[in-house]
Amino acid sequence: MLRTFDEKLNGFLFVVIFPFLLFFMSYYGFESSYVELKSMEKAPDFMFSSVYAYRVIPNFLMIHTTEALDYFINHNFSSLRKILLKNGTSFYHSIFLINSFFFVLSSVVLNAILKMNPIKILLNSNVKKIVHLLAIFFIVIVQYVPTNCDLIAVFFYLLGIWFSLRYYHQSKISDFVFLCLTVFVSTFVRETACLNIAFFAAIFIDFERFKAGVFKSAKEIILLVLSFILPYIGLKMIIPQDASFFEGIYLAKNFTSPFNLAGLLFGVVGFYFIFGLCGDAGKLILKKYLFFSIPYLGMITLVGLFWETRLFLPLLLSGLIVAFHRFKNIHTA
Repeated sequence: MLRTFDEKLNGFLFVVIFPFLLFFMSYYGFESSYVELKSMEKAPDFMFSSVYAYRVIPNFLMIHTTEALDYFINHNFSSLRKILLKNGTSFYHSIFLINSFFFVLSSVVLNAILKMNPIKILLNSNVKKIVHLLAIFFIVIVQYVPTNCDLIAVFFYLLGIWFSLRYYHQSKISDFVFLCLTVFVSTFVRETACLNIAFFAAIFIDFERFKAGVFKSAKEIILLVLSFILPYIGLKMIIPQDASFFEGIYLAKNFTSPFNLAGLLFGVVGFYFIFGLCGDAGKLILKKYLFFSIPYLGMITLVGLFWETRLFLPLLLSGLIVAFHRFKNIHTA
Protein backbone atom coordinates (compact mmCIF):
# COMPACT_ATOMS: atom_id res chain seq x y z
CA MET A 1 0.00 0.00 0.00
CA LEU A 2 2.83 2.37 0.94
CA ARG A 3 4.71 1.46 -2.24
CA THR A 4 1.64 2.25 -4.36
CA PHE A 5 1.35 5.64 -2.66
CA ASP A 6 5.06 6.34 -3.27
CA GLU A 7 4.71 5.40 -6.94
CA LYS A 8 1.71 7.70 -7.37
CA LEU A 9 3.49 10.51 -5.55
CA ASN A 10 6.62 10.09 -7.67
CA GLY A 11 4.51 10.02 -10.82
CA PHE A 12 2.68 13.20 -9.80
CA LEU A 13 5.94 14.97 -8.95
CA PHE A 14 7.54 13.97 -12.24
CA VAL A 15 4.60 14.41 -14.62
CA VAL A 16 2.98 17.51 -13.06
CA ILE A 17 5.09 19.36 -10.49
CA PHE A 18 8.56 19.19 -12.05
CA PRO A 19 7.37 20.24 -15.55
CA PHE A 20 5.37 23.09 -14.01
CA LEU A 21 8.45 24.35 -12.14
CA LEU A 22 10.49 24.28 -15.36
CA PHE A 23 7.74 26.19 -17.12
CA PHE A 24 7.48 28.70 -14.25
CA MET A 25 11.23 29.40 -14.50
CA SER A 26 11.00 29.93 -18.24
CA TYR A 27 8.35 32.67 -17.77
CA TYR A 28 9.64 34.38 -14.63
CA GLY A 29 13.30 33.39 -14.34
CA PHE A 30 14.37 35.18 -17.51
CA GLU A 31 12.71 37.41 -20.08
CA SER A 32 12.20 36.83 -23.76
CA SER A 33 14.14 39.16 -26.04
CA TYR A 34 11.82 38.17 -28.88
CA VAL A 35 8.50 39.64 -27.78
CA GLU A 36 7.70 42.04 -24.92
CA LEU A 37 4.57 40.51 -23.45
CA LYS A 38 5.57 41.17 -19.87
CA SER A 39 4.86 44.91 -20.02
CA MET A 40 1.64 44.75 -22.08
CA GLU A 41 -1.45 45.82 -20.14
CA LYS A 42 -3.81 44.06 -22.53
CA ALA A 43 -3.79 41.99 -25.69
CA PRO A 44 -2.35 43.95 -28.64
CA ASP A 45 -4.79 44.90 -31.40
CA PHE A 46 -3.08 42.71 -34.00
CA MET A 47 -4.34 39.62 -32.13
CA PHE A 48 -7.82 40.48 -33.37
CA SER A 49 -7.02 41.71 -36.87
CA SER A 50 -4.32 39.34 -38.15
CA VAL A 51 -3.76 35.59 -38.29
CA TYR A 52 -4.34 35.50 -34.51
CA ALA A 53 -7.97 36.53 -35.04
CA TYR A 54 -8.73 33.00 -36.24
CA ARG A 55 -7.38 31.48 -33.02
CA VAL A 56 -10.67 32.04 -31.29
CA ILE A 57 -10.31 29.61 -28.37
CA PRO A 58 -6.96 31.06 -27.15
CA ASN A 59 -8.27 34.61 -27.60
CA PHE A 60 -11.45 33.82 -25.68
CA LEU A 61 -9.48 32.29 -22.80
CA MET A 62 -6.95 35.13 -22.87
CA ILE A 63 -9.58 37.90 -22.63
CA HIS A 64 -11.61 36.32 -19.82
CA THR A 65 -8.63 35.05 -17.84
CA THR A 66 -7.05 38.52 -17.97
CA GLU A 67 -10.31 40.11 -16.77
CA ALA A 68 -10.74 37.55 -13.97
CA LEU A 69 -7.12 37.84 -12.85
CA ASP A 70 -7.27 41.62 -12.90
CA TYR A 71 -10.39 41.52 -10.72
CA PHE A 72 -8.86 39.10 -8.20
CA ILE A 73 -5.62 41.06 -7.99
CA ASN A 74 -7.53 44.28 -7.28
CA HIS A 75 -10.16 42.85 -4.91
CA ASN A 76 -8.87 39.65 -3.33
CA PHE A 77 -5.08 39.76 -3.54
CA SER A 78 -4.48 43.45 -2.94
CA SER A 79 -1.66 42.60 -0.50
CA LEU A 80 0.14 40.70 -3.27
CA ARG A 81 -0.66 43.25 -5.96
CA LYS A 82 2.74 44.96 -5.80
CA ILE A 83 4.65 41.68 -6.06
CA LEU A 84 2.48 40.34 -8.87
CA LEU A 85 2.62 43.50 -10.98
CA LYS A 86 6.36 43.81 -10.40
CA ASN A 87 6.81 40.54 -12.29
CA GLY A 88 4.38 41.24 -15.10
CA THR A 89 0.97 42.62 -15.96
CA SER A 90 -2.34 40.81 -15.50
CA PHE A 91 -2.20 40.07 -19.21
CA TYR A 92 1.20 38.39 -18.92
CA HIS A 93 0.18 36.39 -15.83
CA SER A 94 -2.96 35.22 -17.65
CA ILE A 95 -0.87 33.97 -20.59
CA PHE A 96 1.31 32.08 -18.11
CA LEU A 97 -1.71 30.55 -16.33
CA ILE A 98 -3.34 29.40 -19.57
CA ASN A 99 -0.11 28.01 -21.01
CA SER A 100 1.00 26.30 -17.79
CA PHE A 101 -2.42 24.62 -17.43
CA PHE A 102 -2.29 23.15 -20.94
CA PHE A 103 1.42 22.39 -20.56
CA VAL A 104 0.72 20.21 -17.52
CA LEU A 105 -2.15 18.52 -19.39
CA SER A 106 0.26 17.92 -22.30
CA SER A 107 2.71 16.28 -19.90
CA VAL A 108 -0.05 13.99 -18.58
CA VAL A 109 -1.12 12.97 -22.11
CA LEU A 110 2.50 12.46 -23.18
CA ASN A 111 3.06 10.19 -20.17
CA ALA A 112 0.01 8.12 -21.18
CA ILE A 113 1.27 7.87 -24.79
CA LEU A 114 4.71 6.67 -23.69
CA LYS A 115 3.05 3.94 -21.60
CA MET A 116 1.04 2.69 -24.56
CA ASN A 117 2.69 -0.20 -26.44
CA PRO A 118 6.25 0.93 -25.76
CA ILE A 119 9.30 -0.74 -27.28
CA LYS A 120 11.27 -3.00 -24.94
CA ILE A 121 13.77 -0.38 -23.76
CA LEU A 122 10.96 1.92 -22.61
CA LEU A 123 9.70 -0.75 -20.21
CA ASN A 124 12.54 0.49 -18.01
CA SER A 125 10.86 3.28 -16.04
CA ASN A 126 14.10 5.27 -15.82
CA VAL A 127 14.46 5.31 -19.62
CA LYS A 128 10.83 6.37 -19.98
CA LYS A 129 11.45 9.25 -17.59
CA ILE A 130 14.46 10.40 -19.63
CA VAL A 131 12.41 10.36 -22.87
CA HIS A 132 9.54 12.20 -21.17
CA LEU A 133 11.96 14.74 -19.72
CA LEU A 134 13.56 15.32 -23.14
CA ALA A 135 10.14 16.05 -24.63
CA ILE A 136 9.35 18.42 -21.74
CA PHE A 137 12.63 20.29 -22.23
CA PHE A 138 11.87 20.69 -25.94
CA ILE A 139 8.50 22.28 -25.06
CA VAL A 140 9.99 24.56 -22.42
CA ILE A 141 13.02 25.74 -24.45
CA VAL A 142 10.89 27.08 -27.31
CA GLN A 143 8.94 29.31 -24.92
CA TYR A 144 11.27 32.21 -25.65
CA VAL A 145 8.49 33.00 -28.14
CA PRO A 146 5.52 33.01 -25.75
CA THR A 147 2.07 33.11 -27.35
CA ASN A 148 -1.45 32.49 -26.13
CA CYS A 149 -2.09 29.50 -28.40
CA ASP A 150 0.93 27.22 -28.78
CA LEU A 151 0.60 25.20 -25.58
CA ILE A 152 -3.12 24.71 -26.18
CA ALA A 153 -2.25 23.50 -29.69
CA VAL A 154 0.42 21.13 -28.31
CA PHE A 155 -2.10 19.63 -25.90
CA PHE A 156 -4.66 18.99 -28.63
CA TYR A 157 -1.97 17.65 -30.95
CA LEU A 158 -0.79 15.12 -28.34
CA LEU A 159 -4.41 14.26 -27.54
CA GLY A 160 -4.94 13.60 -31.26
CA ILE A 161 -1.88 11.31 -31.32
CA TRP A 162 -3.27 9.48 -28.28
CA PHE A 163 -6.58 8.77 -30.04
CA SER A 164 -4.78 7.86 -33.30
CA LEU A 165 -2.63 5.26 -31.55
CA ARG A 166 -5.59 3.88 -29.61
CA TYR A 167 -7.55 3.52 -32.87
CA TYR A 168 -4.50 1.94 -34.51
CA HIS A 169 -4.21 -0.76 -31.84
CA GLN A 170 -7.84 -1.28 -30.81
CA SER A 171 -9.88 -0.22 -33.87
CA LYS A 172 -12.61 1.25 -31.68
CA ILE A 173 -14.83 3.65 -33.62
CA SER A 174 -15.22 5.79 -30.49
CA ASP A 175 -11.49 6.62 -30.58
CA PHE A 176 -11.77 7.73 -34.20
CA VAL A 177 -14.81 9.88 -33.40
CA PHE A 178 -12.89 11.54 -30.56
CA LEU A 179 -9.95 12.08 -32.93
CA CYS A 180 -12.22 13.87 -35.41
CA LEU A 181 -13.63 16.01 -32.60
CA THR A 182 -10.09 16.81 -31.44
CA VAL A 183 -9.07 17.94 -34.93
CA PHE A 184 -12.29 19.95 -35.30
CA VAL A 185 -11.86 21.79 -31.98
CA SER A 186 -8.11 22.30 -32.34
CA THR A 187 -8.63 24.04 -35.70
CA PHE A 188 -10.09 26.89 -33.63
CA VAL A 189 -6.79 26.97 -31.72
CA ARG A 190 -4.11 26.86 -34.38
CA GLU A 191 -3.53 25.53 -37.89
CA THR A 192 -1.22 22.79 -36.57
CA ALA A 193 -4.40 20.73 -36.18
CA CYS A 194 -3.69 19.53 -39.72
CA LEU A 195 -0.61 17.64 -38.47
CA ASN A 196 -2.88 15.17 -36.68
CA ILE A 197 -4.06 14.17 -40.15
CA ALA A 198 -0.44 13.72 -41.26
CA PHE A 199 0.32 11.55 -38.22
CA PHE A 200 -2.79 9.42 -38.76
CA ALA A 201 -1.96 8.95 -42.45
CA ALA A 202 1.65 8.05 -41.63
CA ILE A 203 0.68 5.12 -39.41
CA PHE A 204 -2.28 3.88 -41.46
CA ILE A 205 -1.35 4.33 -45.12
CA ASP A 206 0.73 1.61 -46.75
CA PHE A 207 2.06 2.92 -50.08
CA GLU A 208 2.63 -0.59 -51.45
CA ARG A 209 -0.98 -1.55 -50.88
CA PHE A 210 -2.05 1.86 -52.12
CA LYS A 211 -0.30 1.18 -55.44
CA ALA A 212 -2.09 -2.17 -55.61
CA GLY A 213 -5.42 -0.42 -55.33
CA VAL A 214 -6.08 -1.17 -51.67
CA PHE A 215 -7.44 2.10 -50.28
CA LYS A 216 -7.92 1.03 -46.70
CA SER A 217 -8.27 3.97 -44.28
CA ALA A 218 -9.09 6.38 -47.14
CA LYS A 219 -12.55 6.97 -45.68
CA GLU A 220 -11.13 7.83 -42.26
CA ILE A 221 -8.59 10.25 -43.74
CA ILE A 222 -11.31 12.00 -45.76
CA LEU A 223 -13.36 12.43 -42.58
CA LEU A 224 -10.32 13.84 -40.77
CA VAL A 225 -9.67 16.27 -43.61
CA LEU A 226 -13.29 17.42 -43.43
CA SER A 227 -12.93 17.82 -39.64
CA PHE A 228 -10.15 20.31 -40.38
CA ILE A 229 -11.42 21.97 -43.55
CA LEU A 230 -14.98 22.72 -42.40
CA PRO A 231 -14.05 24.83 -39.33
CA TYR A 232 -11.13 26.35 -41.28
CA ILE A 233 -13.49 27.62 -44.00
CA GLY A 234 -16.07 28.57 -41.39
CA LEU A 235 -13.53 30.79 -39.63
CA LYS A 236 -12.72 32.54 -42.89
CA MET A 237 -16.41 33.22 -43.51
CA ILE A 238 -17.23 34.40 -39.98
CA ILE A 239 -14.16 36.48 -39.13
CA PRO A 240 -14.04 39.85 -40.98
CA GLN A 241 -12.21 39.65 -44.30
CA ASP A 242 -9.55 42.19 -43.31
CA ALA A 243 -8.00 39.46 -41.16
CA SER A 244 -5.43 37.34 -42.96
CA PHE A 245 -4.41 33.72 -42.45
CA PHE A 246 -0.79 34.86 -42.44
CA GLU A 247 1.11 38.00 -41.44
CA GLY A 248 3.53 38.21 -44.37
CA ILE A 249 5.81 36.37 -46.77
CA TYR A 250 9.10 35.55 -45.07
CA LEU A 251 10.70 33.17 -47.57
CA ALA A 252 13.74 35.37 -48.29
CA LYS A 253 14.20 36.33 -44.64
CA ASN A 254 14.17 32.67 -43.58
CA PHE A 255 17.22 31.90 -45.72
CA THR A 256 19.17 35.12 -45.16
CA SER A 257 18.79 35.91 -41.45
CA PRO A 258 21.35 34.12 -39.23
CA PHE A 259 18.70 33.73 -36.51
CA ASN A 260 16.24 32.08 -38.88
CA LEU A 261 18.96 29.83 -40.27
CA ALA A 262 19.86 28.85 -36.69
CA GLY A 263 16.20 28.00 -36.06
CA LEU A 264 16.04 25.88 -39.21
CA LEU A 265 19.24 24.10 -38.21
CA PHE A 266 17.75 23.40 -34.78
CA GLY A 267 14.69 21.79 -36.37
CA VAL A 268 16.66 19.76 -38.92
CA VAL A 269 19.39 18.56 -36.55
CA GLY A 270 16.90 17.81 -33.78
CA PHE A 271 14.71 15.74 -36.09
CA TYR A 272 17.82 14.04 -37.56
CA PHE A 273 18.96 12.80 -34.15
CA ILE A 274 15.46 11.66 -33.18
CA PHE A 275 15.13 9.89 -36.55
CA GLY A 276 18.33 8.00 -35.69
CA LEU A 277 16.68 6.63 -32.54
CA CYS A 278 14.05 4.81 -34.62
CA GLY A 279 14.08 1.27 -35.87
CA ASP A 280 13.17 0.45 -39.48
CA ALA A 281 9.41 0.63 -38.84
CA GLY A 282 9.71 3.96 -37.04
CA LYS A 283 11.90 5.45 -39.77
CA LEU A 284 9.37 4.47 -42.41
CA ILE A 285 6.55 6.08 -40.43
CA LEU A 286 8.53 9.30 -39.94
CA LYS A 287 9.34 9.46 -43.66
CA LYS A 288 5.65 9.18 -44.43
CA TYR A 289 4.89 11.72 -41.72
CA LEU A 290 7.26 14.22 -43.32
CA PHE A 291 5.68 13.53 -46.72
CA PHE A 292 2.15 14.19 -45.44
CA SER A 293 3.42 17.25 -43.54
CA ILE A 294 4.69 18.93 -46.73
CA PRO A 295 1.79 21.46 -46.78
CA TYR A 296 2.62 22.49 -43.20
CA LEU A 297 6.37 22.62 -43.85
CA GLY A 298 5.74 24.66 -47.00
CA MET A 299 3.58 27.15 -45.11
CA ILE A 300 6.03 27.71 -42.24
CA THR A 301 8.78 28.21 -44.84
CA LEU A 302 6.70 30.75 -46.71
CA VAL A 303 4.82 32.63 -43.99
CA GLY A 304 6.49 31.54 -40.74
CA LEU A 305 9.82 32.44 -39.18
CA PHE A 306 12.29 29.61 -38.58
CA TRP A 307 13.63 31.41 -35.50
CA GLU A 308 10.29 30.61 -33.89
CA THR A 309 11.42 27.05 -33.24
CA ARG A 310 8.05 26.27 -31.65
CA LEU A 311 6.93 25.64 -35.25
CA PHE A 312 9.16 22.54 -35.34
CA LEU A 313 7.93 21.28 -31.97
CA PRO A 314 5.14 18.99 -33.30
CA LEU A 315 7.66 17.24 -35.57
CA LEU A 316 10.13 16.68 -32.73
CA LEU A 317 7.45 15.38 -30.36
CA SER A 318 6.07 13.09 -33.08
CA GLY A 319 9.55 11.75 -33.72
CA LEU A 320 10.11 10.91 -30.05
CA ILE A 321 6.74 9.19 -29.78
CA VAL A 322 7.30 7.11 -32.93
CA ALA A 323 10.87 6.22 -31.92
CA PHE A 324 9.71 4.58 -28.68
CA HIS A 325 6.37 3.11 -29.79
CA ARG A 326 5.90 -0.50 -30.88
CA PHE A 327 3.92 -0.63 -34.13
CA LYS A 328 2.40 -3.68 -35.74
CA ASN A 329 2.01 -4.79 -39.36
CA ILE A 330 4.49 -2.22 -40.73
CA HIS A 331 6.04 -3.37 -44.01
CA THR A 332 9.58 -1.99 -44.22
CA ALA A 333 10.70 -3.94 -47.27
